[in-house]
Amino acid sequence: MNVFFEESGDFKVGTVLSQAGEAYQVELASGKRSKVKSRDVLIQFDKPEPDALLAAAKGIAAEVDLDFLWEVAGQEEFGFAELGLEYFGHAPLPSEAAGLVLALHAAPIYFHKKGRGRYKAAPEQTLKAALAGIEKKKQQAIVQAGYVDELKAGKLPQSMQSIVQQLLFKPDKNTIEYKALEAAASELQTTAPRLMLSTGGLASPKELHMSRFLFEHFPRGAGFPAVEAGGVPLPKAPGDLPLADVAAFSIDDVTTTEIDDAMSVVWLDDGTVQVGIHIAAPGLGIRPDDAIDKIARARMSTVYMPGDKITMLPDEVVDAFTLSEGKDCPALSLYAVLDPADWSVVSTTTRAERVPIKRNLRLNELDAIVTEEALNEGSGEGTVDYPHKEELGLLWQWALHLEAGRMKKREAFGLKPEQANRVDFNFYVDDDVVSIVRRKRGAPLDKIVAELMIFANSTWGKLLHDSGVPGIYRSQGPGAGGWNAKIQVRMVTHAAPHQGLGVDQYAWSTSPLRRYTDLVNQWQILACASHGVTAPLVAPFKHRDATLFSIVSAFDAAYAAYNDFQQNMERYWCLRWLGQENAKQVDAVVLKEDVVRLVEIPLVARLAGMPQLARGAQVRLDIVRWDEVDLSLEARLLEVAAVAPDASLELEEEEEGDTGEAALAEVVEAEGVVAAVTTEEGVQVPASAGTQ
Repeated sequence: MNVFFEESGDFKVGTVLSQAGEAYQVELASGKRSKVKSRDVLIQFDKPEPDALLAAAKGIAAEVDLDFLWEVAGQEEFGFAELGLEYFGHAPLPSEAAGLVLALHAAPIYFHKKGRGRYKAAPEQTLKAALAGIEKKKQQAIVQAGYVDELKAGKLPQSMQSIVQQLLFKPDKNTIEYKALEAAASELQTTAPRLMLSTGGLASPKELHMSRFLFEHFPRGAGFPAVEAGGVPLPKAPGDLPLADVAAFSIDDVTTTEIDDAMSVVWLDDGTVQVGIHIAAPGLGIRPDDAIDKIARARMSTVYMPGDKITMLPDEVVDAFTLSEGKDCPALSLYAVLDPADWSVVSTTTRAERVPIKRNLRLNELDAIVTEEALNEGSGEGTVDYPHKEELGLLWQWALHLEAGRMKKREAFGLKPEQANRVDFNFYVDDDVVSIVRRKRGAPLDKIVAELMIFANSTWGKLLHDSGVPGIYRSQGPGAGGWNAKIQVRMVTHAAPHQGLGVDQYAWSTSPLRRYTDLVNQWQILACASHGVTAPLVAPFKHRDATLFSIVSAFDAAYAAYNDFQQNMERYWCLRWLGQENAKQVDAVVLKEDVVRLVEIPLVARLAGMPQLARGAQVRLDIVRWDEVDLSLEARLLEVAAVAPDASLELEEEEEGDTGEAALAEVVEAEGVVAAVTTEEGVQVPASAGTQ
């Protein structure tokens, strides 16, 4: 005797060897023996042979007219044998019965299973809906196949042209567009982004990187709502601000438009000197939770990249508060009265006022003139002349004193001295052509601005602390691992040392046009300057203010993401430079183990299998290939240069406790002075190469 039975959702046939109670010992055609319960046996038969019956059943199942079978079945539950009698017009043969079972089982939209060998016809409406769904899927499959063919032919289907970014960065994987894109990419052995580039969905790798960043961080676009005409009021400083009796000047790159800081020098009758540090004061016009504040808080910072920028504030607001030459600009001023005999600070004063900006000095015009030698030689006969020479000479002397004081404080923290022999790189992009220029860090004008900004941020941080008003501080000290742990930088809302800079507290306050934390601190400082001991009552943010904590958290996340994007774009332009310069062989310096950095541009690469070389050793590389999509570089070592290591090309020491250069880089880059990535649109961008 043979049996046709169901096992684990599959139908099988075999020969019965024995029976014990309600179970059969069955041998399958493969020779395998199986124990089958009688309740799972649907058909018992003697002829034909099991394999022949199964083959015949499959043929019959393929010929069954499911629509006719559904009509015959009616709406009552039935067994397959009963339906077979109606369908075939006679008691079904074993092969016919088995074929009917296979057909019923393979058509769940027509027949719902109710038990072993028992079924019920699907309701008419349910069947119609299911058939419509199947037909829709068939049509979608045809359309999808057409999309695949178009993509493989190098053409982007019309339906994909408006959803390119959605398909690449946040796809709905159930859509036929996404399935077609993935299928075509798989068949062509490429990736979806590369396929989009080849079909014109994206114009260039640059657009790919930009689109990915904008899609994630600026999903509604990088533009601003219209100010004034569009209903967003233009913030204005109070009209009764006093006019400062100074002639201030700024020091920035030629393309800088967001001029946050300026300085002034006044010689007083008693022999002391008044140095003014003047910071643009959008906080006098923007108020917490107003329309412009919500825009700034949503962005947290200006986003910089070679060739472009996305500002934190609308252009109209920047224009209203930037420290432009020839204007009396609203500013928050810090005045320090100095004794030139020992450069000690006699007193400091903070006030809001209008500051006459006499000159916007530009680094490209003065860098070659304002050297250490020129600053040290004074204004004697025959010396080189330049704007504000006397003021810059005095500020240079004070900057050196400030630096020496910070170094002494650093040593008190147990840290090594800062190193000033590093090299930074300026990026200039003009009509998609990039220039990358090496520039030694710590030039005199850089140092003057950096030291004055460190002084201002430290002094105002102390003012906030002494006034009992919270602020946002940059703190650098040992992490949770104790004093032997690697020193880390973190943002806190209370005064804490910044050991790398050598100051007791450091509150970012000098870039309120470009950084939201500085705008927040400016509001707090204005409260201290205007209200004195009652400042804690009127300051916008109180101690343990949940909003202040949320700002710190959001800023950290945004700033890190923006920095990563900037580094990726710098790497992209470095790779573009290789092609632009047709670079085949280049010089590089060993950073550590198998990691090297090119000498002419700040491009870092890993050379697998490179022999052990000293840190700073110079090598010659053969450029094999690079990829502007995944930002990769493949090179091989040609030779090791027989010259001494170039210390100026090394990265900062990564040993525990050595944070000086990285810490100072954090400051001067944040102020937009050193390592500026400059673009044709008038953008000054802090470069990341070789810094924290």
